[in-house]
Amino acid sequence: MTSLSARVVAYASVREFVPLYGLYALLFEDHGLDTRSISSLFVLWSVVAFVSEVPSGAWADTVSRRGLLFGSGALLTAAFTMWLVWPGYWGFALGFVLWGISESMKSGTFEALVYDELAARGCEHRYAAIMGYANAGEMTCVFVAILTAAPLFELGGYALVGWVSVAITVVDIALVGTLPAAPKVEEADEIAGRGDTVLVRYMSSLRAGTSEIRTDRVVRRSVVLAAALLACLAFDEYFALLARESGAETGFVPVLVALTAVGQVVGAATAGRTATMSGRTMGAVVVVGSALIAGGALAGGIAGFTAIGVGYGALHNTAIVAEARLQDTMSGRARATVSSVVGLTSEVLSVAVFAAYAIGSLWLPMAALVAVTVLPLVGLGVVAPRLLPAARPAGTERER
Repeated sequence: MTSLSARVVAYASVREFVPLYGLYALLFEDHGLDTRSISSLFVLWSVVAFVSEVPSGAWADTVSRRGLLFGSGALLTAAFTMWLVWPGYWGFALGFVLWGISESMKSGTFEALVYDELAARGCEHRYAAIMGYANAGEMTCVFVAILTAAPLFELGGYALVGWVSVAITVVDIALVGTLPAAPKVEEADEIAGRGDTVLVRYMSSLRAGTSEIRTDRVVRRSVVLAAALLACLAFDEYFALLARESGAETGFVPVLVALTAVGQVVGAATAGRTATMSGRTMGAVVVVGSALIAGGALAGGIAGFTAIGVGYGALHNTAIVAEARLQDTMSGRARATVSSVVGLTSEVLSVAVFAAYAIGSLWLPMAALVAVTVLPLVGLGVVAPRLLPAARPAGTERER
């Protein structure tokens, strides 16, 4: 189990060690884009991701999951390379198209690979803890990478920050080979054994996954909750712009943004401990977390970004718990497909967030925009007790 955890954490973490994360919004702005243009890029990113999300999840229930992760890494490398060789609106747009496809190929695929490997070992109850460690590793790398962006920028500007990021994505592609090739569920193997084509198996997985969401109310509610929580994390794309608006110099912006990553590290690392939280507790955490983000955005500075980090970390924790509860709830016949529907739904909701920023920037400063966009989280906190399934005791199967 320790070996599996280490491999999962290593792959997930290195993929997020991207210094560009702390500066790419400023890269766009310094190449002539305003908030509306930048928001349109984020919308394009989300649209591409949700269009390809469920199809890629169904492929992950049909073909090699590690193969899809290899392809995902290659597209991510190409995306950042495109930004560096064509630093204009259309170059940035093409990069986001590649990144969106890359994320959809990973989303659902990685989660299903890990859960099925644990299921094969009879350790499904460890999923929340392991994915919590993986997310903590991701956020730790984001934190370190963002801090690294500051000296890299001073030494070589956006070019050095960008090419270091590209090099790291290549390393992560190599780490895909260390991941286990988890067995698919029996139904998928039986279909393959009948000699059906890949297309037939693909359509079967797609139907099984979407049918489970339509017909199983508990799964459907879990999908909605997990997707909504993930979508509410979309406004982190604007943290760099928020920091600059509050008066921070470009070289200091990554330091402030890194404070938000610290909160995410703590939130993710404690997911194993909070995995059995009740819906009422989750609702309270969501409401308090949203209040901290709104207050921090209006306050600005180190204190404000510290508050944002605490609130953001709390939301990150609830998102991991909600996704883990979904994995326990679904049947597993088309695990990656169902997981990808979460990604699709969250991307659709993220488009609404990005559109709100694009329109709201005509009248409101960035601090007010961040504060306003967290208001829907209060409503999500109120309904969370109804949407979150009860925790399943270790070693038990869900009754259907």
